[in-house]
Amino acid sequence: MSTLLQINASIHSDSGESSQLAAQFARGFKRQHPEVRIVQRDLATEVVPHLSADRFAAFLSTPEKRTDAQRAVLQFSDALIAELRGADVIVIGLPMYNFGIPSQLKAYFDHVARVGVTFKYTAQGPVGLLTGKKAYVLATRGGQYVGTPRDTQTNYVRDFLNFIGIDQVEFVYAEGLAISTDTKTASLAQAAGRIEKLAGGRIEELAA
Repeated sequence: MSTLLQINASIHSDSGESSQLAAQFARGFKRQHPEVRIVQRDLATEVVPHLSADRFAAFLSTPEKRTDAQRAVLQFSDALIAELRGADVIVIGLPMYNFGIPSQLKAYFDHVARVGVTFKYTAQGPVGLLTGKKAYVLATRGGQYVGTPRDTQTNYVRDFLNFIGIDQVEFVYAEGLAISTDTKTASLAQAAGRIEKLAGGRIEELAA
């Protein structure tokens, strides 16, 4: 059975515009692939702690020297990674906050980037270990930033996902949501149309 992992990064949980677009993708995908299992992770309600020196030390610790607290950190990280590893398709609802990604998504990234687990270093450079997946990023912005220096999200999110082995990343943008009601309506409608087309693809094509 194939699995779709929906990650909502909005502080507004499932009521955020980006979360609603991600949910639309998941619904469309489910209609086309009734057998798919959908797993949701809401970073507003399932809080991932921000990385600290103590938490990072747990990632570097050896099994025989780990404290109970470090084992708990590793178990938490392992669960997030297992969820990600088990997904064939990943859908991320991504709002823009002050020109960056939400801090809760950064915390999530920090807990799934583990050397020897999701990537490794080689003489030729880093190699991602979570291969054979495709990610769809539903990005919502109050202003219009695609193709400008203020779009700090696209390259960063693509680079991070590539780093851990997810090298097929598709972005759908809904921009100008704070400019006017008309702009918001038109932008969301355009994004919804693209999502419907993308969600209707075959699983082997989406996650090839």
